[in-house]
Amino acid sequence: MRTEKSWLLATAVLALAAQQPEPWENPVRKRLREGKPVVGLTVTTPSPDVAALAANLGFDFIWIEMEHSAITLETARSMILATRGTGTVPFVRVPVNELWTAKRALDVGALGVIFPFTSTPELARQAVEACKYPPLGKRGFGPGLAGLRWPAPGGYPDFADRNAMVVVIIEQKEAVERIEEIAAVPGIDVLFVGTADLSFSLGLRGRQDHPQLREAVARVVAAAAKRKVPAGRPAGNAAQLREFADQGFLFLQAPSELSLMGTAARPLLEALGKTPATQGPRPLY
Repeated sequence: MRTEKSWLLATAVLALAAQQPEPWENPVRKRLREGKPVVGLTVTTPSPDVAALAANLGFDFIWIEMEHSAITLETARSMILATRGTGTVPFVRVPVNELWTAKRALDVGALGVIFPFTSTPELARQAVEACKYPPLGKRGFGPGLAGLRWPAPGGYPDFADRNAMVVVIIEQKEAVERIEEIAAVPGIDVLFVGTADLSFSLGLRGRQDHPQLREAVARVVAAAAKRKVPAGRPAGNAAQLREFADQGFLFLQAPSELSLMGTAARPLLEALGKTPATQGPRPLY
């Protein structure tokens, strides 16, 4: 009788466990873990409408640009809320690799932080620590707004430690020289090559077709592959998205909404013979 009761109890426990849903996983992290590419729209306009449209178009993530745009923290918060109910994950590129900039981005609901100019392993560790609560990191507790965007059943801190992603940008000559050390830092989710600033750092003034830049990018890709960390880079058009995905880049930054607007508007205007205003020999002012 005792054996039968034990068997029934074990069966009931297994049945109950089978009914429990799997813990939610950041879909961007999940796709990367499966070796599938993800693409995000770069949003530079301080507009929740743009964020909502991007999220409903089907981008894997939106790249909320706070380094090179006028987007404020308040607007970023509204843009993040505009992604609710979609499968699109909000990422924020912070202006500088610091604990407090990442904390504020995460506390308003970002589920990924993109850290510019991560040129040393010390800065890479700082990026990871900024996105994890103690004892895993140094993130301060106060996620009232983030908890509204991500009402996790088991509590926000554990959810965030599992799902908030750390993307470090390699965009300086020094970073390439120390890429093996940077790639070895535990907790980095993506090594992203900032090809524009890297070109300037190499003295190439933005040139993207120079062998020196291609060699530097290849070093980053090799270090990422060695450590099994996904690599990322910007892509200017659909052809480049396919090309870079075929090369093994998985985290792809699409152009900005303003760039896509210009691209879409050009054929409409050309149909009526309209062209952009010509530039004079010197600035208008």
